[in-house]
Amino acid sequence: MLFNSFQFLYLFLPITYLVFWALRSKRQRYVWLTLTGYIFYAFWNYRFCALMAFSTVVSYLAGRALAATEDPRRRKLWLVLPVSVDLALLGFFKYAGFLLENAQFAATSLGLPVHFPSLSIVLPIGISFYTFHTISYIVDAYRRKITPTRDFFEFSCYVSLFSQLVAGPIVRFRQIEADLENIEHSNRRAYWGIGWSFFAVGLIKKVLLADTLAAIVDPALANYQQLGSVAIWMSMLGYAYQLYFDFSGYSDMAVGLGYLFGIRIPQNFDSPYKALDPSDFWRRWHISLSSCLRDYLYIPLGGNRVGPWRTYVNLLLTMLIGGLWHGAGWTFLAWGAYHGLLLALYRRFSARWDALPTAMRRALMFVLVTVGWVFFRAKTFSMAAALLKRMWIPTSGSLPIGVQGLTVLLVVAAIIAHGLRNSWQMKHDGQGRTPWALALGVLLSIGALYGAAPSPFLYFQF
Repeated sequence: MLFNSFQFLYLFLPITYLVFWALRSKRQRYVWLTLTGYIFYAFWNYRFCALMAFSTVVSYLAGRALAATEDPRRRKLWLVLPVSVDLALLGFFKYAGFLLENAQFAATSLGLPVHFPSLSIVLPIGISFYTFHTISYIVDAYRRKITPTRDFFEFSCYVSLFSQLVAGPIVRFRQIEADLENIEHSNRRAYWGIGWSFFAVGLIKKVLLADTLAAIVDPALANYQQLGSVAIWMSMLGYAYQLYFDFSGYSDMAVGLGYLFGIRIPQNFDSPYKALDPSDFWRRWHISLSSCLRDYLYIPLGGNRVGPWRTYVNLLLTMLIGGLWHGAGWTFLAWGAYHGLLLALYRRFSARWDALPTAMRRALMFVLVTVGWVFFRAKTFSMAAALLKRMWIPTSGSLPIGVQGLTVLLVVAAIIAHGLRNSWQMKHDGQGRTPWALALGVLLSIGALYGAAPSPFLYFQF
């Protein structure tokens, strides 16, 4: 089920909302949010509900075990065992096919008489996100940053909360613990306006900007061999904006839906294309993921406390794993390595970079990020190489179909992404002209949905 679908807007959301606010007790609301989360998930593939339930039970029991013991060895056991189970499930469904395929390629290349099985594994949607939720919960319980909940349904509704289940943001339990604990006292009227305002902004981003860009960019990149340098640059700029408005749009809708149910989901994007350097970009882009990688991987590896060269290695390793998290493919590893290299180079030469004019740093950073999106978008290294070659070596070729529309869209997208306030800087108080502008945008979005089938969010595939 998609947030931008009529079954969600006209059926699922109204029923879920009305029943939630009709219920009074904390337990009733936990159970209802759990149930609706599984119903929402079942629209994708009901069989994988059992997988999410299993991960939920394992992590809940681990939390209770950590709360019940002070013995260091037992606590280490209740950290390692459930995290290993979660990672094993994620590894099998997301990476087993990739590993076997590459193992077979290596064996064939070496002339070894080895034949690995070919697996056709369906990737459970959202598994990367809810696995991060369960692992962060266990690690935070082990570090005593949270007190594991006694209420199973409080934990289960946290894991299966439909507003952020399939594409984030990655919400740590401690970030919404207070709201969950006081869920029976939530003020529906206090969050109504801000909730619908965030949801409207996200819907407009997704339908009117991201999907409109995709209608031109996707066909163009599907025939990249015929495109010239100008067309490649236009297409990759279009993809950069498409990805941003698609994912930040989803995140805004998730935040809005959270508010509608009295749960404050944290910010996930902070105008990332206004970033001044690689570190600044990762403080602004997919904040929930980058902060998790920092707190649960980079810092435990030693962070920047272990000397310059080891710090560079830690940065590169963290970003390699971040790239692999996005997908089981060498191009994602290359994308992670690219950003790891940018972070290391900036750390080494930050004084020189920071001496450049602000406008130049911002423009150069956007170009560097856009170049990196080539690896993120390309399905193969040959496609990535062809795109990069045409971007940097002047090549003649055709322009994208609909180039006039793409030009207009790029200008509009650039103004919004680089010049205007983001959704968290906007006022959501229902005053002035903003509500009327949002209402018009929602009407146009719904009209667009009547004209075409709703498109999935790009981050669903991760």
